[in-house]
Amino acid sequence: MPTAAMPTSTMLHGLPETRIAAADWQAVEDGLGRDGHAVLPALLTQAQCEELAGGYGDEARFRSRIVMERYAFGRGEYKYFSYPLPGIVEGLRQSLYPRLAPIANRWHAAMRIEARFPATHDEFQEICHAAGQRRPTPLLLRYQADDYCCLHQDLYGDHVFPFQAIVLLNQPGRDFEGGELLLAESNPRQPGRADVVPLRQGDAVVLAVNHRPVRSARGYYRANLRHGVSRLRKGERHTLGIIFHDAR
Repeated sequence: MPTAAMPTSTMLHGLPETRIAAADWQAVEDGLGRDGHAVLPALLTQAQCEELAGGYGDEARFRSRIVMERYAFGRGEYKYFSYPLPGIVEGLRQSLYPRLAPIANRWHAAMRIEARFPATHDEFQEICHAAGQRRPTPLLLRYQADDYCCLHQDLYGDHVFPFQAIVLLNQPGRDFEGGELLLAESNPRQPGRADVVPLRQGDAVVLAVNHRPVRSARGYYRANLRHGVSRLRKGERHTLGIIFHDAR
């Protein structure tokens, strides 16, 4: 939602709830179950992408800045938004969560994980905040030539929503080269595998945060997933990360 601290601009209009509602959510669930990820094409417009990427230098929007190399996370940097979130970021959180929560509950039931997720993000946020997870986790990431991100999981606390979304804000081939999104799966019963997820500007990928259920003859077991970014060969690449659980 617009706030007094934010300028009126294209960023505050045309929120993508209609595109989220129109997505084939059965296909999304099928992709998540099969591959641990699913793409939502053209979730944001070019103008929305450019507005978000262009706001990276506005320190008033963020609570902290992380230089990856200092923590052996890779090279590049990212910034966590502060509350209140920009309208389009809050809109994505609020609109994606209720589509994903039923899938999350089915996954937890299959993997025999006790936690269940309420119908709305506001309710889930109350659970996080009651447990001391009060710091916002949506973030903007910036990569320049030779930057990369090591394979990792975004957990942040005891209450972890099993999905997150990543939106590419620049156009491959025009704004940057390299910098592919990488997903790696470690399966205790099969050889591991890795995927490169091709994205265009405005595409979002929904991915499993830590594991996915895999069917076996005796039910389901858990395959572990991590994600990262390959080395950027040239240009500049920004992404928006939508994480639904807050951090301690």
